[in-house]
Amino acid sequence: MSKIKSILDALNTQKAGDKTSVEEIISINDLRDKHEEGPLNDEEKSALLNYDNYRIRNLNSATDEEDFHSKYRLLQVLANLSPYKEFLHDKYKVLRTS
Repeated sequence: MSKIKSILDALNTQKAGDKTSVEEIISINDLRDKHEEGPLNDEEKSALLNYDNYRIRNLNSATDEEDFHSKYRLLQVLANLSPYKEFLHDKYKVLRTS
């Protein structure tokens, strides 16, 4: 149940009065397609990097095979349906130590 809530929380980034249609949402997977056609801007690059790091961190935290597959499916939903700008928020950033 908490995984479903996580998906809903991640997708619930739009304001109540926002009239953005589904067709106007640019997802992480849309950015991957765009990157194949040409360069991304800095914001798009950051969102893609944050998603990739967040994905690796979450998959590495899996406790068993079932948990891994569950997390994998959740991350696929986020990559397909979430606006890429969601991944610009601090909760998705991975701190780097040099």
